[in-house]
Amino acid sequence: MTAFPDPPRSMRAAADRHCLSLQRHAPRGWIAGALAKLRAEAEAAAPTPLCFLSARGRPDIRFALKDESRQPTGSLKHRLARALFVSGLCSGEIGPDTVLVEASSGSTAISEAWFARMLGLRFVAVIPAGTSPAKIEAIRAYGGACHLVADPATVYAEAQRLADAEGGVYLDQFGNAANVTDWRRDNIAQEFLAQLAASLGLLPDWLVVGAGTGGTATTMGRYIRYLDLPVGLCIADVEFSAFFEGVRAGDPAAICARPSRIEGVGRPRMEPSFLPGVVDQMLKVPDAASIAAMHVLSERLGRPVGASTGAAFYAACDLAARSGEGPLKLYALLICDSGERYRDTYFSPSWLARSGIDISAPAARLSAFLDEGIW
Repeated sequence: MTAFPDPPRSMRAAADRHCLSLQRHAPRGWIAGALAKLRAEAEAAAPTPLCFLSARGRPDIRFALKDESRQPTGSLKHRLARALFVSGLCSGEIGPDTVLVEASSGSTAISEAWFARMLGLRFVAVIPAGTSPAKIEAIRAYGGACHLVADPATVYAEAQRLADAEGGVYLDQFGNAANVTDWRRDNIAQEFLAQLAASLGLLPDWLVVGAGTGGTATTMGRYIRYLDLPVGLCIADVEFSAFFEGVRAGDPAAICARPSRIEGVGRPRMEPSFLPGVVDQMLKVPDAASIAAMHVLSERLGRPVGASTGAAFYAACDLAARSGEGPLKLYALLICDSGERYRDTYFSPSWLARSGIDISAPAARLSAFLDEGIW
């Protein structure tokens, strides 16, 4: 075998100048270990359970609810947070010393703080000052820092500014939610529909969800269309939120100047992860109706749910009432988080009074529909 001599030192030095190792930024070994932890956590998680509610006044109507409050961090956003971390690790953006920053109304930041602690990373949440105190406490309990802003519309720019200042990464749930989730398989839509098929032997007539980041709605809509399923997707948008008007006007740059009072779903802008083309119907739900619905549903389920769940439940009842009586119809929605996080706000009579919100009329309307079939 012919032996080739080593190149002259001058040539090796020149070659070295054209070779750059990036392992110091995101070591492959550390990334592999971090991904293994996330994979193990996901594989150990059982599907969140279902619960059902019937309407005595409309025996042809049934509601199926998937309880995402049973996630380790207490909300639907646990799935999104994990997906954001996996994406950031696989793309080399997140390393052992990366400072993570997020703009959030609370629930996503809670989940991200939990995952950051799992991986030994520093996490900062940029959240509106009016965020539920229980959410702020939960973020801090998981080791996250809270950076409060007076104007919710500024959370995006402030999160990016902090990430830049720290040399860190802005996770950007609103910009990335639709891209980090696999909408073809292993997603919440597949899990939910498979559970319904196994327990009831049928698919829902409608999936009813809030918009929020737009990620869950987009995943569900894409999955339904990918498999050509006979399931409609209805979006419940809340009172002070840009989605409904943006879709109606065909304006992807639509904004809502007034901050939303319903945490987790109302947004000041049309979020980039929300794809109107996958939606079959949208309903605008007043804040009083969203909060009334969370009260009514909590009482009937025997445990508290949040206001984003209330908005979806009110929309589902509205949709069901307008469908007219006939064969059994199934309306599927998510329990996005527990109402325990809102004891000091939506469940507080004094908070409702200070906020000028009277839930008595929409609560009576919902009860009349569920008990007597009157809407």
